Amino acid sequence: MIPTGIYFDTYAGEASLLKTARARVWTALLVLGLIAAPFASGAYLLGVATQMFIILIAVYGLHVTVGMAGQINIAQSAFVGIGALTTARFGEYGLPFWAAIPLAALVTGAVSVVFALPAARVKGFYLALTTLAAQALFPIVILGLPETWLGGLVGIPVEPLTVGGYVLSTPKQLYYFTLCLVLVATYAAFNLHRSRFGRALKAVRDNDVAAEVMGINVLSYKIQAFFVGSLFAGVAGACMAWVLQFVTVESFTLFASVWYLGMLIVGGIYSPIGAILGVLFITVVQEGLHEFGAAILNSGTHEAGGTIFAATNVALGACILLALIFEPRGLAHRWRVLKTVFQLWPFPHR
Repeated sequence: MIPTGIYFDTYAGEASLLKTARARVWTALLVLGLIAAPFASGAYLLGVATQMFIILIAVYGLHVTVGMAGQINIAQSAFVGIGALTTARFGEYGLPFWAAIPLAALVTGAVSVVFALPAARVKGFYLALTTLAAQALFPIVILGLPETWLGGLVGIPVEPLTVGGYVLSTPKQLYYFTLCLVLVATYAAFNLHRSRFGRALKAVRDNDVAAEVMGINVLSYKIQAFFVGSLFAGVAGACMAWVLQFVTVESFTLFASVWYLGMLIVGGIYSPIGAILGVLFITVVQEGLHEFGAAILNSGTHEAGGTIFAATNVALGACILLALIFEPRGLAHRWRVLKTVFQLWPFPHR
């Protein structure tokens, strides 16, 4: 819903992402705030924000596969790892970042297609098991290959990120680099919903039989959903490699894949807004509990501080359960309700 008095005389205007001047102003202020944030933040907060941007790119990919196409994916962390390993390996040959990012995305997408093929025959629980197998095979394959190929158990050191001849290594520089990429990924994720591809994915999600009757190639779009979702994972993996400066299989676990999916569930799987809110909420809760536990430890109460650290995952799991029970549509639905009330004020609908 939009405020009274706002109307459109062209289809392009009605289909635009930011339909009102107020929305455009708030969006511009948000971007300016993100640009100005490093001048009022320390290295710790910049590191958390950088990590959050990388995770958000990966969760955008999960939103495409799970939220738009309805294909369960529990292997997003493995796909992020493939992008990171690709970046690390080709970085040894001096590949520039503008070539490394598309290459990492394409290699990750190509690998995901192999595990997307069963989606033609299975769905639901069985599809979840298929992607779970992909996550389980990832470390087995990497550790089974010769160490000179993908690092094996030791891992691969990553060449520093270089842009225009300048090495980006400080928290502020990496923050701005990942911010640029997450803004591009956000634009792409929102625009996918307005594209023919996005509408076809949502038709397949809602009823694949009806979609096929309407002329949609269901098999092709299911595979494309995995491919496009993994493109985001490949980009996130490239950023992860440059930030960590060292890539090992231990950084891309099933645990991480579950949390990616949990962030999407908490935020709302059907909208990119849900990905943003879910990643932000879970990150704030996680870092808040870590800071609280550290403060307790520093006060001398080691047993209580250790308990808080151990209970962090329990608290995050509780967030997912509460979201499924009380708000299955996620924080994105609460955001839409709040935004509608704000837009219609002072003429609320009763």
